[in-house]
Amino acid sequence: MGFPIKSYKAAMAAMLFCLTWIAIVAPGCGTVRDRHPVPLDLQDEARVVGMPDVRGFGDSPDESLFKSAVESVRQELAAQPGKPAGVFMTPTVDVLALSGGGADGAFGAGLLCGWTAHGDRPNFKLVTGISTGSLIAPFAFLGPEYDARLKEVYTTISTKDIYVERSLLKLLRSDSLADTWPMARLAASKVDQKMLMDIAAEHKKGRRLFIGTTNLDAQRLVIWDMGAIASKGTPEAFKLFHQIMLASASIPVMFPPLYLDVEAGGQKYDELHVDGGAVAEVMTFEFTFRPLAVGKEARKGEKDFKPRLMRLFIVRNSKTKPEYGKTEASLKGITQRALGTIIKYQGIGDLYRIYSLSKVDGLDFNLAQIPGDFNVQRKEEFDQNYMNQLFNVGYDLGSRGYSWMKAPLRLKQSIEAVKEAEAAGKGSSQK
Repeated sequence: MGFPIKSYKAAMAAMLFCLTWIAIVAPGCGTVRDRHPVPLDLQDEARVVGMPDVRGFGDSPDESLFKSAVESVRQELAAQPGKPAGVFMTPTVDVLALSGGGADGAFGAGLLCGWTAHGDRPNFKLVTGISTGSLIAPFAFLGPEYDARLKEVYTTISTKDIYVERSLLKLLRSDSLADTWPMARLAASKVDQKMLMDIAAEHKKGRRLFIGTTNLDAQRLVIWDMGAIASKGTPEAFKLFHQIMLASASIPVMFPPLYLDVEAGGQKYDELHVDGGAVAEVMTFEFTFRPLAVGKEARKGEKDFKPRLMRLFIVRNSKTKPEYGKTEASLKGITQRALGTIIKYQGIGDLYRIYSLSKVDGLDFNLAQIPGDFNVQRKEEFDQNYMNQLFNVGYDLGSRGYSWMKAPLRLKQSIEAVKEAEAAGKGSSQK
């Protein structure tokens, strides 16, 4: 579920132990399952059986996702009868990007619910989610009508509702340390058939819901058009929708991956998908909606079309400031601390990258993150008391009118420090 740093550290330390133990006492046990992965030269051709246009790689232009973005403009215009040609009902294109963070997703859930209470929460054109953000995203996409259900998901659960640890014997022929059947059951009950029908209806109005997973064979981010999947209306689509949500939140080693059957070059293969956070902590739209933002939306025949300002709202379900913690002088302790640090700074790097692109493209950048002074301790990974308090913090900030940061905090601090140094240098030279 896009665990917080503590969980990633625990998962990787446990992985090292388990791999060492298995290598010593259980040689020759064989692999978990036989695989037929997509060959390198067919990666871009691979399609889900029966659903060829519901996804694309997130690191290069993709025809199906670009077509979806362009079509969304036409659908939006068609859904507002009575308006002049090329004139939109809303003056801005509003995008919400939800990061990973595990139980810290309670912050994003609270912020959204509080935003509703404040009265100025946008009807987002595009919502994206990675890891725990992929679980928030469907509720955020559908808006205030689903706030109560979103709150329930992040304030009434505990660790037992997310996963159960496997026994040592089962680990010998398993692909993960834990089984996530509780999370699968939770997702199926909360994201039901009616909810998928509601998502499909909004998709037809020109709105889009994207969720990211990591194709582990390809080492690439995959962006899934969840509204397009929901619009299929078949049992297979219903199943795939839940599979993608869970895959995006499946931490490698800790949680089981998704083995997905695909077709390429007339042959059948399988792909292995895990947590989107393995590639990016937050997902925006460089190769999907970005062309719309810079005015390259293939508007042939749309001579009256008037471009709109795109507002980007990023909810970072984590802290970005350094957090002190005593590192145990052991292989386990150093591994835990090092991996936790890598994950933190990967997330910060994502914010820098997105901010830079927003400046190039003239987007309105807005960032929310967990306050640095939130220091409640948790007793387990998904501690109900911890999540309730964090939800309340987010709700309080949102309901009072959140003061969105216009640049990543640490970048802003660095820029200010450079300016102060330059000013000090000029002052010295003038004396």
